[in-house]
Amino acid sequence: MLVLLPPSETKHAGGSGAPLDLAALTAADALTDVRSQLVDAVVALAADVPASRAALGISAKQDDEVARNAALRSSPTLPAIERYTGVLYDALDVRTLTRAQRAKADARLAVGSALFGVVRAGDPIPAYRLSSGSQLPGLPTLRTLWKPVLTPVLAGHDGLVVDLRSGGYQALAPVPGAVTVDVLSERADGTRAVVSHFNKAHKGRLARHLVTSRAEPADATALVGLLRRGGFHVERQRGSSALTLVVPA
Repeated sequence: MLVLLPPSETKHAGGSGAPLDLAALTAADALTDVRSQLVDAVVALAADVPASRAALGISAKQDDEVARNAALRSSPTLPAIERYTGVLYDALDVRTLTRAQRAKADARLAVGSALFGVVRAGDPIPAYRLSSGSQLPGLPTLRTLWKPVLTPVLAGHDGLVVDLRSGGYQALAPVPGAVTVDVLSERADGTRAVVSHFNKAHKGRLARHLVTSRAEPADATALVGLLRRGGFHVERQRGSSALTLVVPA
């Protein structure tokens, strides 16, 4: 089973790992050319702070993000699953996993990335700023760059793929047949609404359950059973790979 997570805009700073080595990242043979092109473009863009703000969609108060991009090739790295921060990663809480659970997380988790395409949980990466909707000067859209090379990598996974990425990252490289999860809140009167911010927290808890489970679901039916046994209220239309996670309002 492969569980695809969305990245976060915010990242933990620092790290103790050696500087970025693109050859050490997942699927290096297929993805290094695009990764290198994007890293070069982001580092070059960082020399022009106003242009970086425009391309990255940030304000002057976030110029430290530009400085991070300038140092992409020389700054220390962290395992990807420890680099990303925010609501989903707080709920996933990998630092409290046992050694055996962490090994399972490293085997089962991957994160979608605008800069790197996809990284496995243990891949060493620096802090950076680039979003799925960013447009780098002089380059095609990120979707144009990533889709031809990243889609075959993800589609080639031998096993169930649970795609928890947000829409912008799914668009970079769709995974045919992947199980997706929408989160709806249910009020006391039975009406439902889309969960926005806390959608990420619920997906983080769901991901934690999947990486701490000994089960290895082979398809959507088995996945639904696993989640229901874990106390999740999950619904699925017959024959569909789209699941709905229902949470109290």
